[in-house]
Amino acid sequence: MSWFKFSALAIAASLSACSSSPTGRNQLLLFSDSDMSSLGAQSFEQMKQKQKVSTDTKLNNYVQCVAMAVTRQVPRQPSFQDWEVVVFDSDQVNAFALPGGKIGVYTGLLKVAENEDQLATVIGHEIAHVLADHSNERLSQSQLANTGLQITSVALGASEYAQYREATMAALGLGVQVGVLLPYGRTQESEADIVGLDLMAKAGFDPRESVTLWHNMAKASQGQQPPELLSTHPSHNTRIRDLTQTMQQLPNYATVKPNCG
Repeated sequence: MSWFKFSALAIAASLSACSSSPTGRNQLLLFSDSDMSSLGAQSFEQMKQKQKVSTDTKLNNYVQCVAMAVTRQVPRQPSFQDWEVVVFDSDQVNAFALPGGKIGVYTGLLKVAENEDQLATVIGHEIAHVLADHSNERLSQSQLANTGLQITSVALGASEYAQYREATMAALGLGVQVGVLLPYGRTQESEADIVGLDLMAKAGFDPRESVTLWHNMAKASQGQQPPELLSTHPSHNTRIRDLTQTMQQLPNYATVKPNCG
């Protein structure tokens, strides 16, 4: 890396040092909301082209209902207007959300998230990754470390996006095979748990079901490779303990529970 480029990144890093996450953690954010939304939208279009989208009307209505109930609790974002929700027909036990308001849910998740409260737990968690700028944080770390992403701006045109797609999608949490890698650190995962639980509770869903969900996840991973959703997450016991503590601190939201079932 040239001295000039390193200096530019160092200056950008110092200017971004004052950024903080929803839980007050300092973050390195080198890219704008509009840049991240553009990357999220491009990556999402790639996924819709490469993966089978579910055409099950009842299933889609159910997932859309839960997701929209949660997103209604999110303040309007400066870089996009609406959230887009797509159900992918796949056995993966997974879901994700991308900058730009893009949400994907795999049908395999619905075998483990057994009711709308548990599904809302996962969706709230994934939306929290977006609200906490975790993709921006990871992409910024990759840029600063010079780990193959040789760009100084992520406002890419089509040709540039194609050139850097692998590195970009990995930083967003998406693999080129377009399975979700979720390479967030445990601190980010725990932060998304806290923020996501508050979102789903505000929407009227039962936060106690979050603990049941992760018990289900633990059962699903016994004797086999863990579900993709657990790839870099805290241990089941740690997550359940932290969720229980967070539940005790939640306000008593007087929100009517959605009827999505």
